[in-house]
Amino acid sequence: MRGTSNPTARRSPVVLRTTLTAGAVVAALLAPTSDHPRQAADGIPALTDRHGRVLSLRGWNVEDKTNRGERALSAITENHFRDMRAKGFDLARLLVFWDDLEPRRGHYSETYLRKIERILDWAARHDMKVVIDAHQDVFGPAFGHRGIPEWATRTDGLPFTAHPDDWFAEYFEPAVQRAFTHLYQDQDLQRAQARAWRVLAERFAHHPALLGYDLINEPMGELRQGEDLPTAARRIEHDQLTPMYNRLADSVRSADKGSWVFVEPTPIVGEGVPTGLGRIDDPKVVYAPHFYNAAMEAGGDYDPGAGWIESYEQAVTEYPKQYKVPIVVGEWGPLNSSLPNMKRFYHDAMDSLRRYGSGWAGYVWCYGGGYCAVDESGAFRANKELTAEPYAEAVAGTIRSSSYSSADAVYRLTYTAARHGSRLTELSLPPGPWRVTTDGDAVTLRRTRGKAWILAAPGSEVTITAEQLGRPGR
Repeated sequence: MRGTSNPTARRSPVVLRTTLTAGAVVAALLAPTSDHPRQAADGIPALTDRHGRVLSLRGWNVEDKTNRGERALSAITENHFRDMRAKGFDLARLLVFWDDLEPRRGHYSETYLRKIERILDWAARHDMKVVIDAHQDVFGPAFGHRGIPEWATRTDGLPFTAHPDDWFAEYFEPAVQRAFTHLYQDQDLQRAQARAWRVLAERFAHHPALLGYDLINEPMGELRQGEDLPTAARRIEHDQLTPMYNRLADSVRSADKGSWVFVEPTPIVGEGVPTGLGRIDDPKVVYAPHFYNAAMEAGGDYDPGAGWIESYEQAVTEYPKQYKVPIVVGEWGPLNSSLPNMKRFYHDAMDSLRRYGSGWAGYVWCYGGGYCAVDESGAFRANKELTAEPYAEAVAGTIRSSSYSSADAVYRLTYTAARHGSRLTELSLPPGPWRVTTDGDAVTLRRTRGKAWILAAPGSEVTITAEQLGRPGR
């Protein structure tokens, strides 16, 4: 729910049994499948990779909303991926725009596709995963923003008034709302949107960095007379977004059978409103809500006593529990992270996100002010360093418990190693000296700066502990 301008404006070692052989290492690296059902949280499935390992994603959105045409995506550089990986992150949600992909109806920009491919290549080079996000803000260029092309914008002549000081209010302009209705209902626009997604899936299905596709960013719709916003949101999600997502998932599957498709509710979920989305008939669906609060979006401080995070968590976990799909929060983070209660906010938010989700992408990795994760020198902006903590990127087995104490800087993971398939678990560590120990029939195969790879005997119970050195008593 961000603005469309440049966001700078806005434990001990133990003796291990060495029963693991070189052959087991090879098997762990090459095995393509796994045998355990996985849970990220009570009643919510975990996101998994093609080896069946449980994934945890931590990362940031990456964008260029300013440049178009020949300059499109030029604000994104390899440094974005190098710097994110160096701080322990493994995910980028890449914003792409339909108006750049298909500037004229039926004409798809090969230049734009090559630019996206170059960014995916950078991500692969730095061991990061990418979700391609079909982004829109206030529908698209017809209203001074980015997203759906002007040729696909139909307003029936209804009025539009810009709100320079409150861009989100523009979603409630009659012309914008009618444009969403046509996008959802007009068969030629339905086909055009599906073709655009097929073009992307055909091009990137087999790219090693690609994790999946976010089918549309923060979709909105047209309110009916006398309808309050929560009621309208649930109706739009049920009656219009659900069939749209089924159409687009089918289009993606015509070219890509293995990647995940991410589906979003309307941004009204940020106020603790459960979604009205129905079932998406696809085997690899991720529920991808955003985590924003209107007061903080306006630059206000976090109110720990308001119960917002608790109500949000209750609301967003209903859909993945009902439809048995993983959840990854696609955007979150305040406009002003330096306010008095923001340290508390980041602690509370990270605790909440760990409880139910398979991961998140903060908004946004850029070098400056406002929403930017880091400043011009690459240092975290106020309190945003709290997003960088140890986590298990991929667990080859069934997770029994996982916890992180920010006060002690100690991360613990207990899991039952898979009996078949990959047995290689990957741990991500933020900058700083860390000691990694294992308890159980497991061994740390390799350590590099920021990562550790652990191999466990099939079916064994393993505990991995990572503790930051340099603290008193260590």
